[in-house]
Amino acid sequence: MARPWARRLGVAAVSMAAVLAGACTTLGPDYQEPEVAWLQHWQSDLYGQAGAGAGVGGQQAQADLAFWWRAFNDPVLDGLVDTARRQNPSLRIAGLRILESRAVLGIAGASQYPQVQQASAGATYVDTRERGGRGGDTHQDFVSYGAGFDLAWELDFWGRFQRGIESAEAGFFASIANQQDAQVLLAAQVADLYYLYRTTLLRIDIATRNAAIQKRSYEITERLFDSGEESELDLQSAKAQYLGTVALIPELEANLAKVRNALAVLLGRMPGDMPELAAAGGPLPTLDPAVIDGVSAQLLLRRRDLRVAAWQVAAQSAQIGVAQADYYPAITLLGSIGWSTTSVNGAPRATSIGVGPALTWNLFDYGRIRNNVRLQDARLQQSIEAFQNTALLAAREIDDAAVTVVKTGEQKAPLAGAARAAERSLELANTLYQEGYADFSRVLDAQRALFTQTDRELVNQSAHISAVITLYKALGGGWTDMPVEAIVPEATREQMRARTNWGDLLTEPLPANTDGPTVHKGTPP
Repeated sequence: MARPWARRLGVAAVSMAAVLAGACTTLGPDYQEPEVAWLQHWQSDLYGQAGAGAGVGGQQAQADLAFWWRAFNDPVLDGLVDTARRQNPSLRIAGLRILESRAVLGIAGASQYPQVQQASAGATYVDTRERGGRGGDTHQDFVSYGAGFDLAWELDFWGRFQRGIESAEAGFFASIANQQDAQVLLAAQVADLYYLYRTTLLRIDIATRNAAIQKRSYEITERLFDSGEESELDLQSAKAQYLGTVALIPELEANLAKVRNALAVLLGRMPGDMPELAAAGGPLPTLDPAVIDGVSAQLLLRRRDLRVAAWQVAAQSAQIGVAQADYYPAITLLGSIGWSTTSVNGAPRATSIGVGPALTWNLFDYGRIRNNVRLQDARLQQSIEAFQNTALLAAREIDDAAVTVVKTGEQKAPLAGAARAAERSLELANTLYQEGYADFSRVLDAQRALFTQTDRELVNQSAHISAVITLYKALGGGWTDMPVEAIVPEATREQMRARTNWGDLLTEPLPANTDGPTVHKGTPP
């Protein structure tokens, strides 16, 4: 049984700990929302032109930014994006980083409890023998037993551990926002590559059709040259143009295979494994961007990369308080219990109890602590600047995408007119050549113009579609709140369970709202 003085000492220590805990404070700056003063006044005029008007296929539509690709009404594209969201390796890695940051948060949370907990127990066998002497030979053996338990609990008197938890929690939310940003990038990449694949197919078709036209002209000039009715100049000019067009086809086919392989990798497959593309074909969709709810400045604030940057500011802000806590003494509650005895008859049993506070203070480390605080403050300012830069780049991306949508749309009508004029020009050139009113160079020029103009028209259509995709991405569309079961597949979670005891962390729902620290738009002057 503990002696009265030990009980009184324990009560005094616990009382002192309670008083100290009640007087706790939290050092360091509280999180301040980064200011983006210019955002209050920024609104691209080009965005209004790009984001208004008829939807895909000429129908008025309100774009659902979370699933913007469905506005293209292309089942093949819908299937590719859905498959990529399930199987893309980079998206899975981003999901696993959520589990990693959740474990880091658990480590930080454990600092609120006793930091040192150590139990020890042992037994020692003693055998002593003495020969000779007055008493003759003697022999004695016994077993000595002992057990003890030590505990050290540093009180969070200056908020060191609380700030550490804040930082880890911000990192956890940043990892969720980062996974959502990966969804945005993935959807845009899949759509871009899909329409690039279809564009390349059409460019191959244009080159093949023009090569066929040029081959007929080459064969005609060859026959005329053999009969002495045409010069070799016409023959060689026709041959050069035909073979030059034929040479473009292998290059386009190589590009087609590269795009297909890139899509396969995005879907987590080996290169070339893309049976879905067998159904991809036909002309590119004629579209205008769908009506988007909200202005670009408001949508910019929802971008996941901006949310990640804001969480990183919050995480680093808390680190200043962690560093500042080293200025002050650390107050630790110590406790120990020990018990020992032996197997010798009548041997006493010893019990010891120790409890009390301890204080440690790095009085002579002021220079190191001060510079560590400075270091953390410099890192905070860096994260604020990184946030500002992210906002600027986001605004630029929106503006660049909007101007491309507008200007490629403006090119559509003149390029279509130029292509139709080139078709008519070739018809006239052939007629005039056959009737003897024009030389063969006019036919070659008309063929070259037809190939160039039809290819330019197609490339502009593709650029317009790509710009619309980029605009949706720039506005932060293409992500949803995914449950843990979707972020990390069951097979992966089973593999992790087989290696490590994850408890409920592999199934515990993620927070519904990860926007967290909101962006302050600044006060208008």
